Amino acid sequence: MSAVASDLLVEIGTEELPASFILPAVEDLRRGITERLDAARLAHQGWRTFATPRRLAVEVKGVAEATTDTSREVIGPPVKSAFDQKGKPTQAAEKFAASNKVPLAALRRVQTPKGEYIAALLEEKGRSARALLPEILSTAVHGIGFRKSMRWADVEQTFARPVHWIVALLGEEVLPVVFGDVRSGRLTRGHRFLAPEPIELRAAREYEGALEKAHVIADVGRRRTIVEERVSAAAARIPGAQVISDADLLDQVTNLIEEPHPVLGRFEERHLDLPREVLVQEMKSHQRYFSVTDASGKLLPLFVAVSNTAVRDERASQLGYERVLRARLADGRFFFDEDRKISLGERVEKLRRVVWQGSLGSYADKVDRIRALAQLLCEMTGKATLASLRQTIDRAATLSKADLVTGMVGEFPELQGVMGREYALASGEPPEVAKAIFEHYLPRGAGDALPAGDAGALIGIADRLDTLTGIFAIGKIPTGAADPYGLRRACLGVINIILAKGYRLSLSAAVREALRLLQPRLAEHKRKPADRAAEDQVLEFFRGRLKALWSETYRPDAVEAVLSAGFDDVVAAHRRVQALSELVRHPDFVPLAVTFKRVANIVEKQGRDVAGSVDRNLLNEEAERVLHRRTIEAAKAVRREVASDDYAAALRQIAGLKPVVDAFFDQVMVMADEKALRANRVSLLREVRALFTEVADFSKVQSEAAE
Repeated sequence: MSAVASDLLVEIGTEELPASFILPAVEDLRRGITERLDAARLAHQGWRTFATPRRLAVEVKGVAEATTDTSREVIGPPVKSAFDQKGKPTQAAEKFAASNKVPLAALRRVQTPKGEYIAALLEEKGRSARALLPEILSTAVHGIGFRKSMRWADVEQTFARPVHWIVALLGEEVLPVVFGDVRSGRLTRGHRFLAPEPIELRAAREYEGALEKAHVIADVGRRRTIVEERVSAAAARIPGAQVISDADLLDQVTNLIEEPHPVLGRFEERHLDLPREVLVQEMKSHQRYFSVTDASGKLLPLFVAVSNTAVRDERASQLGYERVLRARLADGRFFFDEDRKISLGERVEKLRRVVWQGSLGSYADKVDRIRALAQLLCEMTGKATLASLRQTIDRAATLSKADLVTGMVGEFPELQGVMGREYALASGEPPEVAKAIFEHYLPRGAGDALPAGDAGALIGIADRLDTLTGIFAIGKIPTGAADPYGLRRACLGVINIILAKGYRLSLSAAVREALRLLQPRLAEHKRKPADRAAEDQVLEFFRGRLKALWSETYRPDAVEAVLSAGFDDVVAAHRRVQALSELVRHPDFVPLAVTFKRVANIVEKQGRDVAGSVDRNLLNEEAERVLHRRTIEAAKAVRREVASDDYAAALRQIAGLKPVVDAFFDQVMVMADEKALRANRVSLLREVRALFTEVADFSKVQSEAAE
């Protein structure tokens, strides 16, 4: 068939979609189309996505006119089952031929690793794109997933918002696609207000240009860049002014408009005495305004709003944006002034009326556990001798959640911790206590700052461990993408704080203490006491996060090798990963790994029935005596290097055993006939393996991949 290629365009036009729905939905549509094209063997040359609040669109370049003719061989039953002793086809052959729709005469014999079998060669003729695409597109359109969907009129299908039009073009030809009561065509729509008339597309290639003329910048990445440039230019009208960078806000605004029209506005300077975070959050959360600073980073009484429509009178538009913000800032000032009438300490008791989690009690219960666990962590990290730190931890932990019952945090949950710090200072609390209240929430997400002080760091670890162990203890373990309590984020927060602060603590002991502190609450709610299974589940959860995190930087098999040898001391485990990652790049690593795997395999297979240590009196061969002596010497050296955290040196000591291990295998028969001798040699190899696993389980490293 002809291999002529055409561009494919699919657009779904809707009422305004929520900004957060847009990118996942257009990716669903893209994946639904391109994966089905691949499955149908319909060649194409790349794709682009387009999305605005009113449309989701995918353009696939160079879609072939038809799939290619193919043939494939299907293996059937063995020849001895397919033919009887006289060479006549049996029922097995007849059924195989019938199921594959080929005549018996077309069956042939083929040699396979399992012997001689019968086979059928199936010829598949290519199918035209026009025949395949309607079903592919229909399935992709109906397969888009949303967190929330709706029905409208008498349409049975659901979508995030009502669908008003569908464009489906292959080159210049309309493909039939139906969703609800909408049938596909070649008519799209421009900007709702600036170009409301239908636009007829003669071909898929006209799409982006036609929309731009109709005041729609359909490419999300390009629209985002334009928003950023125009917002910055608007702020730059004031000498030295610059917009606060906020990628999340930029993404939101990009997906709220089709053509950006920035407006520079002002608010009253008197509001600058409010905490900076309050002003920024007021402008961002409710209004989607960009905040502005001077060259030194000081907040200015300015903002940049982005309109979806060009206006004739920019001053009138500016006044409208300012009027709305004025009311918001007045609310913020009211909350701030009212909240400070009650000290933060007086609010703690109110936490007893705020439920944290049904079976785990109130926030007051959680605070009690956090305070106790943070003090235990202080001891584990060797900082308990600092009396001032312990006092700061005790007071900051007590006040850590008190801002949850303030009006400001009730209005802006994103400001928890920030307002705790501000209200603590306003209540006369020491600055270090206020700082710890704020910092115990850090990091709030990927790339966020980490706690600078020990008090905030230790309270933050305690808070997250209480959440992790509590939720695991009541059986609400994250599954798939569902993680309503943010346990993955909490786990990564603990890991990142420990690594950043260099805390040398036992993770398993910390988890065990957190579970112990939960027992009274679980008993009160007649819950099963948290047992070793819950501890193991939490630690396995940490293991998974460590593997995912470190595998972004290091070889996954090296990470797995280290984690298999233990990760109770997270800082030590990270240093072992670094050291092993250096070693695996060395050309001598492959033979070292092969040697270790040979040791590990023997111990794994033969060591189950062998107990006890090496008996020197049974070391008959010189090679095994040398190996035993060198293993003892190396063990002392490795323990010394591990104690000083020099894992690279420890690995060099381990690698130095390779020649004597190889000599042992060359000169000694491990599987000797005499049982006692055989057991003694397996015990010797077990000691060698134990030495290797001080740093990593080398059997997990893909030695053939090392270079």
